[in-house]
Formats: sequence, structure tokens, C-alpha cells
Amino acid sequence: MAEETITIGGKQFQVACQEGEEAYLHAAAALLDAEARQLIEQIGRVPEARMLLMAGLMLADKVAGSEERVQVLEAEMAAAQEEIARLRNAPRPDPARVEVPVVPQGLTDTLAELTARAEALADQVDEAR
Repeated sequence: MAEETITIGGKQFQVACQEGEEAYLHAAAALLDAEARQLIEQIGRVPEARMLLMAGLMLADKVAGSEERVQVLEAEMAAAQEEIARLRNAPRPDPARVEVPVVPQGLTDTLAELTARAEALADQVDEAR
């Protein structure tokens, strides 16, 4: 086991932990220390046991609030996943119908005739030059 020194509320403690868990221990100690320092700033010097108890309770309150929030988010995520599954399994909508206007044959014939006349006039103009 590894022996580590942590500081909580300005006081040092020797704590044993499993090999490789030192970083987690220091991270947890930093959280507890932040709560302890906040207590000391608010109410001044308090006995060590009371400081640790109150800081621990403050952290426990934060954890409980976080757990409640996680439960709410998990419920929201489950509902979203159900909605996604429902939408994936829903039948596909009918494709949109697109109607293309058809040019009447009489208009096509008239345009062809006008085109022929325009080309004939263009040829006459070219010959006149």
C-alpha cells in the first residue's frame, strides 16, 4: 500500500491507499479540502472532527444532488432513445408526388414553325450582307 499525505482544511493527514490509486485519493482530498476551506471561511476555526464531518456532509449533499440529476438525465435519454427507435421503425412516408407540366403539342408545333421562320430570316440577312 502507498502512504500519501493529503491536506484538508489546512491540516495534513497520512493516508494509505492501493498502489495506482494515489491520483484518485488526491482528487478526492482536493474536493474535501475545498469544502473544508469554505467552512473555515464562513464560520472560522472549528475542531478537526467537526470540520471533517461538516465538509463530508456538504460533499454528500452535492453527490446526492448530482445523483438525482443523473436519474433525470437517464430518464430523458431513455425517452429520447425510445423516440428514435419509434421513428426508425415507423413506415416510410410516401414519396412526394411531383407533377411536371406537359407542353401541348399545338404549342410545340407553333414554336417549331416560329423557329423555322426565324432561321429563314437569319439566312436572308446573312445573304444580304
